[in-house]
Amino acid sequence: MSTIKALVIGGVAGGIMTALAFTFLIPSSSSTANNEQNEEKQPLYWVAPMDPNYRRDEPGKSPMGMDLIPVYEESSSGDAGPGTITIAPNVENNLGVRTAKVQRRALHVPIRTVGYVQYNEETLIHVHPRVEGWIETLHVKASGEYVKKGEPLYSLYSPELVNAQEELLLAMRRNNKDLIVAARSRLNALQVPEDVVETLTKTKNVQQTVTFSAPQTGFVDNLNIREGFFIKPGVTVMSIGALDEVWVDAEVFERQTAQIVEGLPVTMTLDFLPGKTWQGVVDYVYPTLEQSTRTLRVRLRFANQDYTLKPNMFAQVTIHSDMDSTNLIVPTEAVIRTGNQNRVVLALGDGKFKSVAIKIGRVVDEFTEVLEGLIDGDSIVTSAQFMLDSESSISSDFKRMEPPEESPTSVFTEVMITDVMPSHNMITAKHGPIPEWDWPSMTMDFVVAEHINLATVKGGSSAHIEISKQTDGQYVVTTVHIIDSAQSTQATMSESVWTEVKINSVMDGHRMINVDHPAIKEWDWPAMTMDFNVADNITLSDLASGTLAHIEISKSSSGEYLVSTIHVVEEASSETSTAVDAVWTQATVNAVMSANNQLSLEHDPIEAWDWPAMTMDFNVANEIDLSDITAGMRLHIEITKTQDGAYVITTLHIQASDKGTMDHSQHEGAHE
Repeated sequence: MSTIKALVIGGVAGGIMTALAFTFLIPSSSSTANNEQNEEKQPLYWVAPMDPNYRRDEPGKSPMGMDLIPVYEESSSGDAGPGTITIAPNVENNLGVRTAKVQRRALHVPIRTVGYVQYNEETLIHVHPRVEGWIETLHVKASGEYVKKGEPLYSLYSPELVNAQEELLLAMRRNNKDLIVAARSRLNALQVPEDVVETLTKTKNVQQTVTFSAPQTGFVDNLNIREGFFIKPGVTVMSIGALDEVWVDAEVFERQTAQIVEGLPVTMTLDFLPGKTWQGVVDYVYPTLEQSTRTLRVRLRFANQDYTLKPNMFAQVTIHSDMDSTNLIVPTEAVIRTGNQNRVVLALGDGKFKSVAIKIGRVVDEFTEVLEGLIDGDSIVTSAQFMLDSESSISSDFKRMEPPEESPTSVFTEVMITDVMPSHNMITAKHGPIPEWDWPSMTMDFVVAEHINLATVKGGSSAHIEISKQTDGQYVVTTVHIIDSAQSTQATMSESVWTEVKINSVMDGHRMINVDHPAIKEWDWPAMTMDFNVADNITLSDLASGTLAHIEISKSSSGEYLVSTIHVVEEASSETSTAVDAVWTQATVNAVMSANNQLSLEHDPIEAWDWPAMTMDFNVANEIDLSDITAGMRLHIEITKTQDGAYVITTLHIQASDKGTMDHSQHEGAHE
C-alpha cells in the first residue's frame, strides 16, 4: 500500500516538472527568435516605383500594378549626401539594375548628310574660239561623248585665220625674220595647231578650214554648237571634263561645323548600287554658310577610275570625325532628361544610389559626352534608373560628393607676440582668423624655424609671420617680420600698412620701385600703379621685375610714403628674365627736369613689359638735348632697361609741340 502511494506521488511530481519545463523552456526559445527578428532592419514604408508620393505601411501593389519598393532608415546616408537611397540586394536584382563605368575615351562622331556628284573643276576645261568663223565640220555629235587628248573636235572656216596664214607666207617670201616671228606668234595666239603651221610652211598652201583638237581626255559637256553655226570669241563652244576623280558637294548643319576639318575620311553610298561604298576625304571646307538653309558647304573628293560616279548623282555621305580622348563618355541610355536638367543615378556601392545633375555635350548614338558632374571611373546605373531617380530626387541636392580641396601648406598672417621662449625656440602668438585653414582667432604656441633669430623678437610686438605646415602635421613659423618694435629704425613713422604687390621695375640708382598694389582700405587707396622710395636698409639688388612681394608702406608726419619692409613671396619667372631690353612707345611730357636730365612722362600701355598706361619719371641719355622739350609735347621714345634695372630714354622724337600745358593733378599719387 505504501509502495502504490509512493508511485502515485512520484507520478504527480513528474507531471508537474514536465509541465514546468514546457512552460518556461519553449516560450523562452520562441522569445529569443522574436528578439533576433526584431533586431533586423525593418522598412520604414513601401513606395510605388513610378510615384514616390504613393506610400503604404505594408507591402502591396501600386496603382500601376507594380510591386511596392521598401524604403529603409538610412543610418549612414549622410556620408554620401542628401538623396542617397538604399535598396536590398534582392530588390536590386528584381528591378534589373545594371551599371556601367564612366570612361575617358575618344568618341567617333559620324556626320551623316547628302551630296551631289560634280566634275572635278580643277580638270574641267571650257573651249572658246579666239576668232570669228563658221563651223564647217563638227566631229563631236552629242554631249557625253568620250574624247581623247588630240582628237578633232570641230573644223572652222575663219577669214581671220586665212589672213594670218597669208601673212606668214608673205613674210617667208620676203625672208624677213622679224616678220616671220611675228606671223608665227599671231598664229599661236589664235590657237592654230602647230601641225597646221608646219604644213603651211612646207606646202606654202593656205588652209581654208582649221581643225581644232581636244586639249585633254574626258567627256564632252555643254555642247552648244552644230555644223554651220557662226561663232565668235566669248562663246563657250563646249566643255570637257575628266571623271577619273570627282567632287561631291555636301552640306552640314551649323552646329556640326566645329567638327569638320580638311582631311577627314568620308564614306559614300549611292542608292543605284546597294552594298558598294566609296572612300574619300574632305577636300575643302567653304568659309561661309548658306544664308537660306544655314548650312555649311563641304567639298569631298573621290577616286572614280571606272567612271561609275557621274555628275549630278545623288549620294549619301558619312563624314567620320573623332573627338579627342580627354572627354568623359557615358551610355546615352543612362541619362535622364528633364525639362531643365539632365542627371544620372550614381551607384555608390553596398546598395546605395544617388541622383546627380550633369552637363552634357554631344550625343552620338549610344554614347553621350559629359562636361560636368562626373569623373572617370564613376559607376552609374543604366537600367531601372528611372525608378531609383524617382525616390532619390525627392531629397537629393544633385551634387556629386567631391573630395575636399587641398589646403595651402603655408599662410601669412598678422599676430601679436605675447611671449618669447628662446630656450625652446618657440613663441606664443595671438592671431586673427585664418580662412585658408579654417582657423578662428586664438592664441597658440609655435615652434620657430632655426634660421630665425629670436633675440630680435620681443613680447608685445606685432609681426607679420609665415606659418608652414610640415609633413608630420606640425606647424612651424618660417618667416617673421616685425611690424612695430622698440628697435624699429622708422620711429618717425606715424602710420603704416602691409599689402601684397607686383614689382614692375627697380630703379636702383634712385632707390625707388614701381609696383602694382591692390586697394588699401586703411588709406582709402584704390588699386593702382605707383612709384615708392625705399628705405636705406633694403637691398634692391635682390629684387627683379615681375617679383611678387609683401611690403610695408610707412607714412611719415610730412606725408611722404616709404617702403620700409619687403618680403619676397615669389621670384620673377624665367619669362620675365627673357623680356625685351628696349621698347618703343608714345608719351606726353608732364614735366622737364633739366637739372637732373629727367622727364616726367605719361606713356601709353607697353605690352612687351606688361605695363599699363601710367605716369613715370625717366632718366634721359646724356646725348639727348632737353632744351627743346616742353610740357605738353607728344613724343615717340625708346625706353631701354639697363643692367642695374633702371629704365632710360635712349631715343626721342618730337611728334607735336602745341598741345599746351597738361593737368597733372590726377598723377600726383604716382610720385608721392
